[in-house]
Parts: sequence; C-alpha cells; structure tokens
Amino acid sequence: MATKTSRASKAPAYKCAECGWTTVKWVGRCGECQAWGTVEETGAAVARTTAATTVLEPARRIAEVDATTAAFLPTGVDELDRVLGGGLVPGAVILLAGEPGVGKSTLLLDVAAKFARTAQDVLYVTGEESAAQVKLRAERIDAVADSLYLSAETDLGQALGQVEKIEPRLLIVDSVQTLSSADVDGSAGGVSQVREVAASIIAAAKRRNMTTLLVGHVTKDGSIAGPRLLEHLVDVVCQFEGERHSRLRMLRAVKNRYGPTDDVGCFDLNENGIEGLTDPSGLFVSRTKEPVSGTCITVTMEGRRPLLAEVQSLLAESANSQPRRATSGLDSSRVSMLLAVLQQRAGCLLHKDDSYVATVGGVKLSEPATDLAVALAVASAKARKPLPIRLIAFGEVGLAGEVRPVPGINQRIQEAHRLGFTHAVVPASHNGPGPVPAGFSVREVEHLTEALSLLIG
Repeated sequence: MATKTSRASKAPAYKCAECGWTTVKWVGRCGECQAWGTVEETGAAVARTTAATTVLEPARRIAEVDATTAAFLPTGVDELDRVLGGGLVPGAVILLAGEPGVGKSTLLLDVAAKFARTAQDVLYVTGEESAAQVKLRAERIDAVADSLYLSAETDLGQALGQVEKIEPRLLIVDSVQTLSSADVDGSAGGVSQVREVAASIIAAAKRRNMTTLLVGHVTKDGSIAGPRLLEHLVDVVCQFEGERHSRLRMLRAVKNRYGPTDDVGCFDLNENGIEGLTDPSGLFVSRTKEPVSGTCITVTMEGRRPLLAEVQSLLAESANSQPRRATSGLDSSRVSMLLAVLQQRAGCLLHKDDSYVATVGGVKLSEPATDLAVALAVASAKARKPLPIRLIAFGEVGLAGEVRPVPGINQRIQEAHRLGFTHAVVPASHNGPGPVPAGFSVREVEHLTEALSLLIG
C-alpha cells in the first residue's frame, strides 16, 4: 500500500536562474552561486506531494553490479581518450565548451567519423549549419563514414525523434544553445530553454545508454553560457582552448566523473583538419643552428604532462625616462617582479633598458616554475652571452632571490633527456632530483646568483 506524505507550505516565490537557489523574497545577488541579477520571480505555488510507489527494480549490493556495461569505448582520437580517462562511457553526457572558432565542431566531427568507422551508428545534430555545410567540412578533413548520420534541427522534439528512429550509440549536439522546445517559453539559448533541452537529452542518454557530446557556447569572461545547473547535470565538462592565431589547441577536463581532471590533450588545428599531438614540444622550441643570447628552454607541467617551451628576451636601451616592459605568453606582473629581483638581488642593472620577454609558438606559461628560465633569459640578453644549447632550467624565484622547489622535478628531467637535452639547472630540494639518466648533468641551485654565476659569470 502506497504511503503518501505531503506539505501544505508554499514554495518560495523567487529562484536563481543559474543554480536554482530559492528564496521567499527578491535579492539582487544569489545566496548560493553569488551571481548578480539572476534571481527571478517564479510565483507562489504549492509544493509537490511526494508519494512512495511500487519499486520496479530493487536496489542491489554494489558488489553485484555489473560494471562491464560502463566500460570505456575508445573514440579513435587518443588525445581525447587521454583527457576523458580512457574513452567514452556508455550513457555518459559530455559538455565541450570553447570560444567561437577554436575548433569544437571540427574536433567532434572527426570523433564522430572515427567512432562511426567502428560499425557504430552516430547521429550528429547541428543547429548552427546545414547538413550540406557539415558535409563540405567532413570531406575536407576526411570525416565521411557510412554509419555517420547528419540532421540539421533546431527543434528539440524533432531531434529526439531522430534519436528514436536511428538509435545511435553516440549522439553529438552542436550546440545545446541552438535547440529549443515548443513546450517552454523563451527563445533558444535562454536559461529556461537550455535547462529543458539539457534535461531532455540527458534523460534520453541515460535511458538508452547512449553516449552524448554536447557543444556549449561561452560568455565574454570564458564561462559556459546558460544556467550553472547545466554543468552539474552532465557527467564531464571539458574546455577547448587555443589562441586564434596559433595552431595549438588544448583540451582540459574541468569535471570528470569517470577519470582524472589533471591531464591535458594537445591538438594541431590546420587546413587538413585537427590532429592529436603526442609530442607538442616542437611547436614551442625554436630551431637555431647557433646559440643565441636571451633564450632559455624550460619544462612546464600542463596537468600531469611535461611540455618543453622556450622563453626569449630582448633588451634595448630606452629613449624614455620610464623603460617599456612588454610581454607575450607570460604574466606581465610576474615578469616585472623578476626584473626587480634581477636588479636588486643579482646586480643586473635593467632600469635603463626596454625589455621584451615572450614565448615561442604562442604558448602561455603561467606556472611559477618558469621563473628561473625567464630570469636566465633576461640575464643572458643583458650580458649578450648565450646559454648552453642543450640546457634546460626551471624553478620558482622568490623576492629574496631564492630558487624554490617545484613539483615533478624528476619528471621534467626525464622529458628533457628524452628530447635530447643534456644539462639542467634545477632548484635544490630535500629529496634531490631523483634518478638522473646516464649522460645527463643536473646542477641544483638555492639562489638566483648561483645560477647566474654558473651559466653567465
């Protein structure tokens, strides 16, 4: 016999459009997600009555649950599998967000074709292009497959109808902001529409054990457009990043229920499509036959992945009373701090020089471990003395001039040795640099002046 419980109290009359937080009176700022201007009046309504019904599928002990039905399915794109933790999980819903033109549609079309070539039906729903436009891009990047179906739809009901008819193993929706439901008020891309579209697609994915990839737009500040609830509903949230004028694209998992979130996938976006980069360091290191002053190679960690990058510096006598400080690919405030440390702690007079510090290949270096390489590059440019050509340097530099240890010292050394480098200047640590490869020389330093006297004199 069903047991019923009910509440006679009225539901709150105001609700946050971002996270769903409710309150009995209007406020300008949400008390949950701290967003401004998102609290809207929903009208007073009687709370729903809950009722216990007959259990159709009884709960099972966790040891009795068959996990093989949720095994990873390789996508054919190794870099994507790396970020996802091994591949696609049946029934999982993945949200891929990124700025316009970064290559989201190109990446997912490539994934769709490679997955379809494994005799799996794939449905690609596009609300931004016609089927003919998608076909043209597919031919250009060699992404045509017999089991890949295209549907140009902006109506949610029609899209779900295509799912019912084709029964795909993989569904791709490009994008979730372009679909709309006739049962919900508001235009496509609005908060209520995005919430309804996402909830309906997620319900269909779970019911059919169908993996789903959703493309999401981003706002000016880089956050995902639509309600914050969207990120909570999906299983995986990935960010696709890259500079418009650079070929490099990076994929990061912000949320992942099935794997780690500290890994990164690297891609090369070119005229032939998008390709995974198993060794992207070559994009960030210049190839010069002779050593040049003002350059230094460092090893930065992108998640758990070590990447080699080159820092270049150029100093020129300033014609102004206030020298110019220009940076590219580096944090300008941190570079200014390192210039001050070089002058006050190491006696490198820079107050009359314009300084230009940049990275090669358009890569952005934000890790403090690149401090030592920046300082050595600037000092090398000032002394007009090149550093050894097979040298790497990394370490965080403090305001006192001390060189602090950084995570992954041995992993960085191993990566440098794999790529043919023979010398490294690293911060001194209690545990040491770990096992050093044969023929590789490691010099530990505690202060910036030690590194400068060792390499420049």
